[in-house]
Amino acid sequence: MPHASEPSAPRETAVYTHGHHESVLRSHTWRTAANSAAHLLPELRAGLDVLDVGCGPGTITADLAALVAPGRVTAVDAAGDVLAKARAVAAERGLDNVVFAVADVHALDFPDDSFDVVHAHQVLQHVGDPVRALGEMRRVCRPGGVVAARDSDYRSFAWYPELPGLDDWLALYRRVARANGGEPDAGRRLVSWARQAGFTEVTATASAWCFGTPDEREWWSGLWADRTTSSGYAGLAVGGGHATAGDLAAVAGAWREWGAGEDAWFMVPHGEILCRVP
Repeated sequence: MPHASEPSAPRETAVYTHGHHESVLRSHTWRTAANSAAHLLPELRAGLDVLDVGCGPGTITADLAALVAPGRVTAVDAAGDVLAKARAVAAERGLDNVVFAVADVHALDFPDDSFDVVHAHQVLQHVGDPVRALGEMRRVCRPGGVVAARDSDYRSFAWYPELPGLDDWLALYRRVARANGGEPDAGRRLVSWARQAGFTEVTATASAWCFGTPDEREWWSGLWADRTTSSGYAGLAVGGGHATAGDLAAVAGAWREWGAGEDAWFMVPHGEILCRVP
């Protein structure tokens, strides 16, 4: 398969590369505020109003709602179908301080200065214009509030053993994501995007997910093998001429081979920003 291309020019719209296949939601519903938004937690307290952008199935949203109650969390996503799952999570946890809506982060339908905290997890890598998105997040955040974002950085992913099939997977994923209008190496760009969006007080950190136990390896390799052949990503890869079905099957096999290794290890690094609104 060809090498990954260089970043493409920003577009106002982008196709969400992953889609919402079960193999995708398998990982998204694993996410919590503790394992995916720890950089934001010290900023939270009871009574704050929070906007959670790109909430997906709502597990992080629900954690944030519990932390700021009786404050309210407004959770938005561009995909209306996934909001049903997010509503179900909130209902299961007995949360009555969450509201949900379909929204485009490039043009948020909220007045200026509406929220104390605006949060986005794994969103900016998938949008057509991340600078414009951050500008909108800044607009709806109140003075003294914070805008927080966290995105993985695919080019920095690391794993062992170093299987050639996983090199093929990474090159293919980055190529497909960029063809869809996104930027898979977003983590390293967050500070630059924030400054371009007008933020002057930006705190940058980094953290990582690590998968190294037998259960973690089985789970991580299985969901990526399934995602490679069965999710919306698979359709975009083949339909866009980036890979054949045979290529995807080979990549899925590499994932399962990696997951079966007794000494296998995988790290997903993330860039993080906390931007103070003056």
